[in-house]
Amino acid sequence: MSETGNGADPRTARSSRQTPQARQTPQARPGYPARAALPALPVPQAPFTPPARVTPPTRRGVLAAGAGAGAAALLGAAGTATRAQAAQAVPGAPAAQAVPAPVPGTPADLAPYASYWFPDSLPQGAPGPGITWRSLKQWSPESDPDLAHNTATVPLAPRFTPVPVNPGARAGQARISSLVSFGPTAQNPSQGSATADHYALTHWAYLDELVFWGGSSGEGIVLAPNAPVIDAAHRNGVPVLGNVFLPPVAYGGDLQWTRDLVQRDSAGRFPIAEKLVQVARTYGFDGWFVNAETDGGDGSLAARMREFLRALRAAGSPHGLRITWYDAMNSTGRVGWQGALNQLNQEFFEDRAGRVADTVFVDFRWTAQTLAASGALADRMGRSRHELWAALDVESGGWDSAVRWDAVIPRDRDHVVSFGFYRPEWTRNHLTDRSPGAFHRADDRFWTGESLDPARPAPEGSWRAPATAVADRSTVTALPFACAFNTGHGERWYEEGEVTSDIPWNHLGLQDVLPGRRWAVDCAGPRPSVTLDFAKAWRGGSSLLVAGALTAPAVVGLHCTRLPLTGSTAVELVHAAEAGTLGIEVGVATREPGAPGEPVPYTWLKAQTPGSGRGGWHTSRVGLPSLAGRTAYGLAVRITVRGKRAVAWRLGALSVRDDTARRRPAAPGALTVDAATQQDGKAALRLSWRRAAGPVRHYELYRLLPDGARRFLGGTCGTALYLPAVTRAGREPAAVFEVRAVDELYAASAPACTTLTWTGPA
Repeated sequence: MSETGNGADPRTARSSRQTPQARQTPQARPGYPARAALPALPVPQAPFTPPARVTPPTRRGVLAAGAGAGAAALLGAAGTATRAQAAQAVPGAPAAQAVPAPVPGTPADLAPYASYWFPDSLPQGAPGPGITWRSLKQWSPESDPDLAHNTATVPLAPRFTPVPVNPGARAGQARISSLVSFGPTAQNPSQGSATADHYALTHWAYLDELVFWGGSSGEGIVLAPNAPVIDAAHRNGVPVLGNVFLPPVAYGGDLQWTRDLVQRDSAGRFPIAEKLVQVARTYGFDGWFVNAETDGGDGSLAARMREFLRALRAAGSPHGLRITWYDAMNSTGRVGWQGALNQLNQEFFEDRAGRVADTVFVDFRWTAQTLAASGALADRMGRSRHELWAALDVESGGWDSAVRWDAVIPRDRDHVVSFGFYRPEWTRNHLTDRSPGAFHRADDRFWTGESLDPARPAPEGSWRAPATAVADRSTVTALPFACAFNTGHGERWYEEGEVTSDIPWNHLGLQDVLPGRRWAVDCAGPRPSVTLDFAKAWRGGSSLLVAGALTAPAVVGLHCTRLPLTGSTAVELVHAAEAGTLGIEVGVATREPGAPGEPVPYTWLKAQTPGSGRGGWHTSRVGLPSLAGRTAYGLAVRITVRGKRAVAWRLGALSVRDDTARRRPAAPGALTVDAATQQDGKAALRLSWRRAAGPVRHYELYRLLPDGARRFLGGTCGTALYLPAVTRAGREPAAVFEVRAVDELYAASAPACTTLTWTGPA
């Protein structure tokens, strides 16, 4: 085994981090490491428009019976309820629906999962439990039973690059890609699940591309990202790629699958390329990571692969789709990982006819010399050297991984190339305590460094935190804007400070646009701790907590923005002082710092705190008429304590909006039970509804109980949701559900309602 640019060859040290399926047999090993590296991604020329709604089959006729009972997107029926105006909604509900029983001989499992396929032909034998073998060539939106659950709806937001808070962070040079396995290939829930133990990625500000990593010869080798990941990434301006993984022969790879991928039809077209574009457009993601690691080919197959990539690019480019090629197959048709861009693989990046792939993920075998040569070759080709991603394997060691940083992003000269993390979800996987708080502390250290402050990094050891080398980005450019510091998972669900479900949950599509710089704190005395905390929230599952001994005012930087201010613009904070007597001010920067690392020039405005609020929460409104006609470049809070003592201050929500009359969002239409199964007073069901007119951030689904309580069940950005375990409440004849549209300021619409009649004795 040769040395790689990161230390020992990562192919020899991955078994401890594979999924249970991967440990059973080499053939089932999912997501065998694809060596990679990626550059900056342009915003698509045209914004993503969700496809017209297709009505697929309402019942899964393809999954193994009983598979995936826990793969729910919703929180179930148990939980703490708050009193609501349920009685007002129940009379408007339609008559109880009689849902057809499952068709005899079909499985009862209704859980939707992220999609995966083989290109055309299927393996010999039979799939394992819970696995469905599908042919991509035979796929169509009309035949996809999970289409409504897997379709993303959030368009890719444009981004800007603010002046970096760290003087060493570079704009316009290296960018970062991440290859992330959010779950297994088979039975990966489409819409989250009932656990807080999830890789809830939030440091989108440093990413330029996310690859939905996975695949195995025993399950499927073409993976489409699930909707929550796409929606969260798109809110933060990060494109998401599906994965085409042609495994090594040692791990069950079959060269026939490569031939299937690049097959031509009688008209000379590439049907699988057309299917890949159709899938990406239908599901709403941004392109494909193509990783051909099955050896045994020849020059003719390599030429056909290049033609396939060109066809994929030609079909996808008008829609803003992109391709990242992994450094494995070379121009001979054989697999020979180069650890470089060179004469053996450059034709998959660009050939005499022009661009073939948008970026190349350079295998882990790179050295300082091969990366320097790769960058120089890209320059000669007229391409950006930052369209090459040098692969960094962090799956096993995280921030203890041995990386030759100066070969990629030196401090004393221009960055050589960009870089790509292989499996940064180590920040969750290595933990013994996988609580949300413990995960985010580890994830913050990975991206920001030991100081947990990108503006004041700790002395550098072996780990070069991305925040100290790469400029952050932001998407906060329009009013209204709001953030409830919701990370997309939690131990409970809160609304206006009260628990409306005590079931743990995860759904990245519900994640807020969080501050990109976590956490830039300016304080003349001891620095307080600043964390995303899960013990209490105003809305969602988390809030921002500032705690510690405070002997001088502390400035906590929040969002970088480009917000146009008018005479009616106001900032509103929902916050709670849990220890200490505090003064709170809002900072609005109307210009940027003169250079990276210089202080942000905030204008400070006192936040008036009215009387006591609900559950200790208070709402403070700060009008900005004095700043009318200017642009807000940044937001912050300044906390001053009366007396030198420990403080605990919690920020539950922040919003910036024009203080004019507000309308509730329009209600969704026709909430319908599409399919349901019942047994022993419990039901699993699929619900769908018509999209509400006008802008909608997401939808929230509730259960209305006989005692008048309203319980949160889950949310989604789409128009369909799966409920895994609704329990009958006493002797109620029917379960009552409602769905509401929620706008960017978290205002909820009037409900659309429906019911499910319980079968069997009460």
